[in-house]
Amino acid sequence: MTASEGQPSAEMPIVDVRGLVKKYGESPAEVTVLDGVDLRIRRGEIVALEGRSGSGKSTLLNILGCLDRPNRGTYRLGGTDVSGLQPNAQAWVRLRYIGFVFQSFHLIPRATSLENVELPLYYAGVGRGARREAARRLLVRVGLEDRIDHRPSELSGGQKQRVALARALACEPKLLLADEPTGALDTHAGADILDLLCGLRKTDDLTIALVTHDPGVAAVADRRVRLEDGRIVEGEPNATAVT
Repeated sequence: MTASEGQPSAEMPIVDVRGLVKKYGESPAEVTVLDGVDLRIRRGEIVALEGRSGSGKSTLLNILGCLDRPNRGTYRLGGTDVSGLQPNAQAWVRLRYIGFVFQSFHLIPRATSLENVELPLYYAGVGRGARREAARRLLVRVGLEDRIDHRPSELSGGQKQRVALARALACEPKLLLADEPTGALDTHAGADILDLLCGLRKTDDLTIALVTHDPGVAAVADRRVRLEDGRIVEGEPNATAVT
């Protein structure tokens, strides 16, 4: 990463996507999932990506997270073009600059909450003592100081998502990507997670892009971006945004 080692200026969008095209398969069975997408997300902004199943929103999120690469177009993250990075370079960007929260949590079943949160720090080369202390602090921040030694099977859905959120923050990312973060939760637990996300946006200077089908979740965003058939058809400021 360049741009002052991944520190974008206030004027520079942290996400700058231009002419993004993503196709799967080969002719004549080729399917175009993203068809010339342009998207810019400002630092500190929460953007909700909406659309029907198959509209391209999850594929777009995967490209923003360097989990996939476009066939055409550019994706600049913090001022650096990461569109065509090789797998090792993509992995490094994911580790150091991007946090992920998924609907199904993706926690390691046999690991404790502490061990799950430690994992990114282990891959980042942080020593055992330092990563344990950092993971403990993060679990306290998300309200799980009494669940540090519990395994996922001993946690509620909301608690699992809090562990996943703490893990996503472990390497102090600039961009947090959330794919249906409340989709597996009841109303109360989902509201708690949204409150946490909005609070972390302010305290950690996070930029957040989230995929959702839920209008209540989209209501916390500064901007709602709607996709249809791989194209952005709507992207207006959100008048109902909760701040």
